[in-house]
Amino acid sequence: MSRTALPVLPTAQAATSAADTESIHQEVRRLARQHDAVILAHNYQVPEVQDVADFVGDSLGLAVEASRTPARVIVMCGVYFMAETAKILNPDKIVLIPDLTAGCSLADSITVEQLKVWKQEHPEALVVSYVNTTAAIKAESDYCVTSGNALAVVESIPANRPILFLPDMYLGTWIKTTLGRKNMEIWAGECHVHAGIRTSEVRARHAAHPGSELLIHPECGCTSRLVWAAGKGALPTETTHVLSTEGMVKQARTSPATTMLVATETGLLHRLRKEAPEKTILAADERAVCRYMKQITLPKLQHTLQTLSPRVEVDREVAARARQAIDRMLSV
Repeated sequence: MSRTALPVLPTAQAATSAADTESIHQEVRRLARQHDAVILAHNYQVPEVQDVADFVGDSLGLAVEASRTPARVIVMCGVYFMAETAKILNPDKIVLIPDLTAGCSLADSITVEQLKVWKQEHPEALVVSYVNTTAAIKAESDYCVTSGNALAVVESIPANRPILFLPDMYLGTWIKTTLGRKNMEIWAGECHVHAGIRTSEVRARHAAHPGSELLIHPECGCTSRLVWAAGKGALPTETTHVLSTEGMVKQARTSPATTMLVATETGLLHRLRKEAPEKTILAADERAVCRYMKQITLPKLQHTLQTLSPRVEVDREVAARARQAIDRMLSV
């Protein structure tokens, strides 16, 4: 099945009450047991999908779980490249995604043809691609990284080896600046959600909640400006942190601060509030909502388990080449 030729699926409005949601949860769990399926959900999924998942995490966590699960069927509640990664790691298993059109603006910001030209222009360079990329891009890469291990991966590459980093320019710039890596070329791509987080809104929120900790995802367009503001004293350096989503979860659990302002996609707030219920968790910018992540709904998840579709497939040759970059990511 192509990503554009889709069946008509139930909409989010099908579950309008707590009773409806609980009923669908019970049916989803029953179907998962029946089909020996594991349900993996990204941190940015809607709460009712997170609540029924077997595992909730970031891109790296989902990849790790996909690589370890003994389940026969993997249901990826996230965007399409995440399901591709699960299939690459499990070529002989059934991998499902409740909506094949759940894409990613960041992954779409570079094509494999553009990458091949870029590589030809820099033949000595190693290609480090953020995990938010298609299987075809991963197949042309030497390493995959996530926001959680990107610094460690880049730091492990010999200092005299040029690097092509793609596709997120904000994450790439943060890595390059943090490590002082001058021989690092950065692709001009961005996540439309993180790029749109407004510095003025974040600073206004912080002013309205004195003493709060500010947790910033390195994909944010505001990252460099807010870190600069902290360095200049406009924001307190001791309470301004650039963290991956899993880093944010850890910070929320362990920090003595009682209020957290979170500069990333707002779906993470649900998990943070569950894991740190004694804290006040607020969005640094309420408009940071990914419509692609929100395409996965509880009724669609139920439909996927009822029909064992839509299925995700990756060309075997592409998958084999992409697997090398993913394995390097998982080893760091």
